[in-house]
Amino acid sequence: MKVAFLGTGPIGIPSLRALASSGDHEICAVITQPDRPSGRGLQLIPTPIKAEAQALGLEVHQPPKLRAPEAIEWFRALAPDIAVVVAYGQILPKSILEIPPLGCLNIHASLLPRHRGASPINSAILAGDPTTGVTIMWMDEGLDTGDALLTTETPIGHHETAGALHDRLAEMAPAPLLEALRQIATGTAPHYPQDNTLATHAPKLEKSDGFIDWTLPAQEIARRIRGLSPWPGATTFYPHRDEKRLLKVHSALAIVRGAAVPGEIVRANRRGIYVGTGRGLLLLRTVQAAGGKRVEAAEFARGNHLTLGMVLGS
Repeated sequence: MKVAFLGTGPIGIPSLRALASSGDHEICAVITQPDRPSGRGLQLIPTPIKAEAQALGLEVHQPPKLRAPEAIEWFRALAPDIAVVVAYGQILPKSILEIPPLGCLNIHASLLPRHRGASPINSAILAGDPTTGVTIMWMDEGLDTGDALLTTETPIGHHETAGALHDRLAEMAPAPLLEALRQIATGTAPHYPQDNTLATHAPKLEKSDGFIDWTLPAQEIARRIRGLSPWPGATTFYPHRDEKRLLKVHSALAIVRGAAVPGEIVRANRRGIYVGTGRGLLLLRTVQAAGGKRVEAAEFARGNHLTLGMVLGS
């Protein structure tokens, strides 16, 4: 089959590699977002998918808006049999979805209908889900509402961050994708309608989502630290002389027993910094001050003269 591959983020790289090396399909084009300025010099940086596609010798296109009339006509002239979409970053209009005669597939990093939307990996951890997975789905005009074709499930590790889970799901995706394409080619691919009553929404994350609310239970804060790593990251403020400075918390452990004022430092030892929450204590293990490097929390407490009774947060 002639496959148009639409993706932007790194989660799609293993699937693109698998398609390119399968020998069963022709990738007629890779479509990705335009290069974006980054860094102090605002140098244009290619998307991860563009860099990988060029390394594989594939044709790359970067229309600013895929719904623009000229982009739609170009896509029609491309004449793909099927489109594969993963973390592309633009909503495909009906005029695009209707062009491939065999349809458009989306690789979604959750067990749909749970966690439809932009942050399914983070949301699964934030919600305390024991499992998640990859869904290969038939695309329609809704937000991740199309029929499911295949799902692959995996447990979420007790200490797994969103970044680590992202990488695992990326490596899991090629197998069900290639199997889905095989079923489509043989005319045996199923359509499993989603149960909309079970749907949850995974909204786009904002930087402000990372601020720690110390009135929450320790277990929930610990999940948020994992679920928001590496971006936007879990942050709080610590007292420094007459001001409060930003502190990123990279890892922490919930201590169910113990009570203190939310945000109050109640103990600091070689294990880390113990902080009061709405229920239980949170043991900060690794932290990073703004402009500094990631260090053990115990080392940070010594170097910044954090004392018992100090209160973290705004």
